[in-house]
Amino acid sequence: MSTNEASGRRRFLSTVVLLGAGSTASAAPKSKPAEVNATEDLMREHGIIRRTLLVYEEIARRLDLREEKAPVEVLAQATRLMRRFGEAYHEKTEETEVFPKLVKAGQQKALVQVLIEQHAAGRKLTESILAATSGRDALTQPQPRAAAARQLNLFIRMYGPHAAREDTDLFPAFRNLFDEKQFNELGERFEAQEHRLLGSDGFENALKEVAQLERTLGIHDLARFTPSER
Repeated sequence: MSTNEASGRRRFLSTVVLLGAGSTASAAPKSKPAEVNATEDLMREHGIIRRTLLVYEEIARRLDLREEKAPVEVLAQATRLMRRFGEAYHEKTEETEVFPKLVKAGQQKALVQVLIEQHAAGRKLTESILAATSGRDALTQPQPRAAAARQLNLFIRMYGPHAAREDTDLFPAFRNLFDEKQFNELGERFEAQEHRLLGSDGFENALKEVAQLERTLGIHDLARFTPSER
């Protein structure tokens, strides 16, 4: 075999090997995305809560308009979602897993105290709003409508800053208390607690529920919230 022929053969074999490697790589199964970590989990839960606040905001707007029929059933369902998912699950996780560890570490004590007080205030509002939805003639008279709208607006005004401060100040400080192994174990414990309290698809079911509430009120189209120049 001549030198040119040998060189050409080597180039051919190299090309075959590279092509084979490429096809093997493309055929390999894609790796699964990383699991949601503990603080990301808490922030996603804030997303459910914030979307419930949008439902509250729309209902409060309608309650302020006498010609609008009060969406009592939607309000009752949204309030029960807030109580079940936001308070009995999300806030309880913060109160048992997040707040005590930060306080023990001597961090964010003043903020934690305010957050605890706001949890308690929110639960009182939730119970009052839910009570207003009971009865055959619920929210048909001006005074109860105005009172419910005020309570909804109080809840919205409190919880927006509450969740924002947790996302930007509290959760980063909490994350810094753990090394990588401890933080991974914490995420697994959070997931197990979610399954125990809400079922195997607790987050997904809450997301579906709030999406349905948005659809019922006609606020499900995100484009609707884009400002118009007209």
